[in-house]
Amino acid sequence: MTTVSFVMPVRNEEEYIRASLQSLVDQSYPSDECEIIVVDGRSSDRTREIIEEIRDRNPRVRSLDNPAGIVPTAMNIGIRAARGEVIIRADGHNVYPRDYATNCVRYLEETGADNVGGPWVTVAADESLSARLVATALTSSFGVGNSKFRTSREEGFVDTVPFGAFRKEIFDHVGMYNEKLVRNQDNELNARIRKAGGRIYLTPALTTHYHPVRNLLGLLKYAFKTSKWHIFTLRENRESMGLRHMAPAMFLILLLLLLPVSLVSATALVFLIGILCAYILTGFYFSLSAKTEGNWDVALVQPFATFCFHIAYGAGTLFGLRYLFRQPSVTPIRPGLPIRKKAK
Repeated sequence: MTTVSFVMPVRNEEEYIRASLQSLVDQSYPSDECEIIVVDGRSSDRTREIIEEIRDRNPRVRSLDNPAGIVPTAMNIGIRAARGEVIIRADGHNVYPRDYATNCVRYLEETGADNVGGPWVTVAADESLSARLVATALTSSFGVGNSKFRTSREEGFVDTVPFGAFRKEIFDHVGMYNEKLVRNQDNELNARIRKAGGRIYLTPALTTHYHPVRNLLGLLKYAFKTSKWHIFTLRENRESMGLRHMAPAMFLILLLLLLPVSLVSATALVFLIGILCAYILTGFYFSLSAKTEGNWDVALVQPFATFCFHIAYGAGTLFGLRYLFRQPSVTPIRPGLPIRKKAK
């Protein structure tokens, strides 16, 4: 039977780590064929204490130290220590269904893909308006564009999936995680897989529940940092980013150009007002069409929250442009990655 290694990088995740790690311990996959490696980035909260508590009751759980404290380094530490033939990238913010490992192995075999993953169901951290606005912003196609793992429940080959499950041998072909990338390392790795001739498969059978930040300030910080690192990732691998990642920056540039001109030009002022009205109306259309019972407050405020999200995202992109002028690192890719056939 195929052996499996979950690798979970964590740092200061005391709020979610117990539920996340327990969902891996409770997997239906045969326990003697499945290990769980938690790589802690020297947490300063109770994360390590909780990990050790669960580890002491479950011999399948191993904990490793990550002095660098960042995700790609943690993943590389875990992958090198892993005994499994399949590496499943786990996350301390996610809760996994019991058949997750089983389905990862199944879809790797049935589709012939080199990486399989599923969509996120983004769960509000609590019932506050702020937390629900965050969750809605990260699942609306108006908020995040055509990010299929956030907005779609369709199945098929895609450009990227969040995290994912890989055959361990894939890293011999495309290299390990890029340790220069504090964020977006999954996108960049998937771009290398595609460049090597590999394929990536998204299926709702691998759906997980993800807990984002709980307030709008946290969302804006997330947007700024993520988009800033998108530019760094673009410098490292130009195939890892799409046009949708640049759209908020182009929107912000347009506003910044129109604002001063509108002070002296009535035409520019009308154009600016028209753009903002069109944006808000489009936001209302998406928020009202996605409304669920009891969430009218979210539907009415969402366009303004999404506007702030896009502005923060665009600002991060512009701030990150300086990375484009630095020399990129080069991760060697071994050509000729075998294209696997679907299992009969």
